[in-house]
Amino acid sequence: MSTTTLAKPNFLTHVKEMNWSNYVVYIGFALVFLFFAVTQTAYFLNATNLLNIVIQAAPITIMAIGMVFVLSTGEIDLSIGSTVALSALTTGVVLQGTGQFWIGALAGLGVGIIVGLVNGFFITMVRLPSFLVTLATMGLIAGLARQLTDLQSVPVTDRAFVWLFGGGDLLGLPIMLWWTVLAVLVGWHLLRQRRYGAHVLAVGNSASAARVSGIKVNRIRLMVFVGSAMAAALAGLLYAGRLHGARYTLGETDLMTVIAAAIVGGTSLFGGKGTVIGALIGSLLMSMINNGLILAGLNVSQQMIVRGLIILVAVSFSLRGKKS
Repeated sequence: MSTTTLAKPNFLTHVKEMNWSNYVVYIGFALVFLFFAVTQTAYFLNATNLLNIVIQAAPITIMAIGMVFVLSTGEIDLSIGSTVALSALTTGVVLQGTGQFWIGALAGLGVGIIVGLVNGFFITMVRLPSFLVTLATMGLIAGLARQLTDLQSVPVTDRAFVWLFGGGDLLGLPIMLWWTVLAVLVGWHLLRQRRYGAHVLAVGNSASAARVSGIKVNRIRLMVFVGSAMAAALAGLLYAGRLHGARYTLGETDLMTVIAAAIVGGTSLFGGKGTVIGALIGSLLMSMINNGLILAGLNVSQQMIVRGLIILVAVSFSLRGKKS
């Protein structure tokens, strides 16, 4: 009786066939963590410092999740940083005028809805490129933020608002951590478990094919821009609550970090591929890098150089994956 021996796949062959671009963010996260753990042992591994990394990453994570949906459709949103500032300032002004934290919060989120609808209208109805539309609204919104309070900071002292949006603790954990968990769960569910997420990816793969298959492409594009702007508005509320105030400079340096977090996390710059979990890891990676560079004594300009290099490498991986 003869027996047939099935050849087992060679381990090295399996390793070579793996698409390592899907795991670069996790490998990078581990390597960066080990690097700072070794070089900045006295401060980096402190529990307070590690928790601070997560807290600092919360607004970036929320915006990166919104950006995942935009990039997955093959579009881009450059107006999120300005939306952060306008949302925070609007919330602060309304809080001062009404004394009701929930009205202030709704006003801030309302800014996000309006910005998203304006961006979506010009992209879907006027058919302008998202890069140009959001570049224009970025300047417009930044001007409105400066005009709203005449370059003056707005204090946010409402105790309920501060507790809910950044300064409180729930079950012994910072409220910012809970906001992060909520955003990740909602984003993951929408992208991976709902038809909406499948439609987003389909539009990013081929808008014409998606349209032929019955997907309302313009509606999907409008929805992702509204979602992105609302994520930025929520980030503005979290900044205002954590810092006990709002200023027109809030969010002005976040755009590059958010895009880096999304792309490093595995979302394609060219559409059709997105990952919420990857955006979370990417946000934590960017926050960890900033934290480690500060501990190492690097200044803000040097941190910007590092973030720029990270984006360059991430886009290279994204382009390589698209060609494949």
